[in-house]
Amino acid sequence: MSYLRRKASAAARVLLGFALIITLCAVVVVAVPQVIGADESYVVTSDSMSPEIEGGDVVIVTERPPERIEEDDVITFAPPGDDDRRTTHRVVEVQEEDSQLQFLTQGDANDAVDPAPVPADRVIGEVTLTIPYFGRFVAFAQTTIGIVSLIILPGLALVGTELWELKKGMDESETDDSDDSAEADTDDESDQSDDAETDDEEVDR
Repeated sequence: MSYLRRKASAAARVLLGFALIITLCAVVVVAVPQVIGADESYVVTSDSMSPEIEGGDVVIVTERPPERIEEDDVITFAPPGDDDRRTTHRVVEVQEEDSQLQFLTQGDANDAVDPAPVPADRVIGEVTLTIPYFGRFVAFAQTTIGIVSLIILPGLALVGTELWELKKGMDESETDDSDDSAEADTDDESDQSDDAETDDEEVDR
């Protein structure tokens, strides 16, 4: 039973550590997309690109020269006249107006193209990676409950598990030392008994 508990404890530590590593990697990619060669990351807030990109997903965006953007690419852009908003839609047509490239875009779930073409200078970049559901995680992680449940508690659990294993190892070591000491005392008593019997035999002679 003790062996099974040790195996289960070791497996739990591995799974917990693996989950923390995966979470940390995803957080790093979202916070610093440059680590994978991208430039920006955004949380998608609508289902206009469903089913390929759902609300709550995170998109990783890489800058592209306008001439390299083609029909069917998914791009993130600032809609004309709205510098604060970001939209992620698919390019359905590449046009050229007054020697300048512009793009007709449409959400996969929308019935019509977007109202205005997107000038090349409004394009942030092309979507190169989508992390499903991670936007919900990011939003939750920014709350007090999220910080406690996703960072503090798992960290304490991992530290507590390691301390418990360390204590168990020390206890087992002390037990082994006690057993060795008891065996040594038994051997000494046996030797003394043998010596006494030898002395008695010599006296009898």
